[in-house]
Amino acid sequence: MIKTLQAEHHLLSATEEQVKLLENSIFASGELPTFKETIGKWGQSELRPDKVDIFQVNLGYMCNQTCKHCHVDAGPDRKEIMSRETMQICLKILKENKYHTLDLTGGAPEMNPDFRWFVTEAKLAGVQEIIVRSNLTIILANPKFRDLPQFFKDHGIRLVSSLPFYLPEKTDRQRGAGVFKKSIEALQILNAAGYGRENGLIIDLVYNPGGAFLPADQEGLERDFKKELKNQYDVDFNNLLAITNLPISRFLDFLVRTDNFEDYMDTLVRAFNPATLTGIMCKNTLSIGWDGYIYDCDFNQMLGLKVNHPVSHIRDFDGETINRREIVVNQHCYGCTAGAGSSCQGTVA
Repeated sequence: MIKTLQAEHHLLSATEEQVKLLENSIFASGELPTFKETIGKWGQSELRPDKVDIFQVNLGYMCNQTCKHCHVDAGPDRKEIMSRETMQICLKILKENKYHTLDLTGGAPEMNPDFRWFVTEAKLAGVQEIIVRSNLTIILANPKFRDLPQFFKDHGIRLVSSLPFYLPEKTDRQRGAGVFKKSIEALQILNAAGYGRENGLIIDLVYNPGGAFLPADQEGLERDFKKELKNQYDVDFNNLLAITNLPISRFLDFLVRTDNFEDYMDTLVRAFNPATLTGIMCKNTLSIGWDGYIYDCDFNQMLGLKVNHPVSHIRDFDGETINRREIVVNQHCYGCTAGAGSSCQGTVA
């Protein structure tokens, strides 16, 4: 199976082929237990959501970068963009269900032409917290984005930004030549605007490993990041979020290409931690695709695994019934439950 996908490399980029690989291969042979089998051994034959607090919306796959391990497979050539009409439905859902947090992601969410309008309207709708997952370099990508730090500040946005490591070569290896330097410049601009230094202006950084291994301890990494970035570049930030690379999209492509897929899945399975099941992010988060379809999480979205519910599009959204659904799982879910766990908010256990 793996050799076939290596030979027909383009097929691995298709979500259907990725799901087949996760469902078949070593799991179908019984060499490793499926995720559903594993959680069943811990008394959870199925996962059900708790109260949804986070409404995560993907504004499109367009991005000014093409990072090697991007689970969204984003880039400048992606044309999928959420329409204002779909955003208006999202705003209606936010008002009716009073979700605490609106989490905006992409691609680079700022590249959606209605990004500023959506943020402004969400604030007017009474959303208590708005997160923007910014890649930092977007601030420098084009003059029309140079006002973003002030826009973020004016709207009290919490920023979550990827910086794979505090050494230039490691970041550039994963995100592209020169990205580290631009990221540091963007962080300095955001610091000057008050982010990471003033109360209420929060900027968190995201670390993910540069290869087929689990992240180190989140607290220890945060101490190292803060020390090095402050000493070398006078950069401040609030929290470091350590996120495990999930075996989907470009990272799954990398695992197959380097013949690391089976070993990495074995690592994730052996590191399964039942304590993570309490705080796993699919229990308090809904993920909305750029086209309005609903998913249990951002990772399921990238695999095309819609919610297990008769209503799978926001045009027919019903908050009460969707809270009673069974969460869709597959073998990539081991990435969220390995070690200290992983989520869009960092570790969970």
